[in-house]
Amino acid sequence: MRVDPASGRLEGVRFVESPNQDARPAGCDIDLVVLHNISLPPGEYGSGWVERLFCNDIPPGVHPYLDEVRDLRVSAHVLIERDGAITQFVPFHRRAWHAGVSCHEGRERCNDFSIGIELEGSDEVPYEAVQYERLVAVLQALFAAYPRLGPDRITGHEHIAPGRKTDPGPAFDWALLAARLEKPVPAG
Repeated sequence: MRVDPASGRLEGVRFVESPNQDARPAGCDIDLVVLHNISLPPGEYGSGWVERLFCNDIPPGVHPYLDEVRDLRVSAHVLIERDGAITQFVPFHRRAWHAGVSCHEGRERCNDFSIGIELEGSDEVPYEAVQYERLVAVLQALFAAYPRLGPDRITGHEHIAPGRKTDPGPAFDWALLAARLEKPVPAG
């Protein structure tokens, strides 16, 4: 897996452009990866509603929870589904709208300098092994493309918006991710 420097996109990965993005501030280097979780409706997987949320395409009246979130204007750079499928929504050199009100190491507005990766899941349900495999592959591609990124520059939404956000939650295995990042992952 590789990031194309010209397009800011992962090569060989499905790309569906979200309108919920804009330019990063001038001179703002990418130096943080923020991990999230999402399922729509909550606890339901494989529904396709996450993609539709990121593309502002949820019709009214489908589900009460979807009615609550349908007018949000949010996105992430990448979504990794339960089966390991990866979709990119925003080129990495652009700002995705994933973190909201946030602060990391005294710097506010984390969207300005971070890449947001959503894992299809919820705080309390263990993530799938294939999601960790695909996450490591994406992270290694990002580390190769953006020199300020590395294993020590990954955080959770819960860490940059404490009290407001809880994801990726207690079900996310940070130790497993750290161990996997110590070893190269085969391409593919």
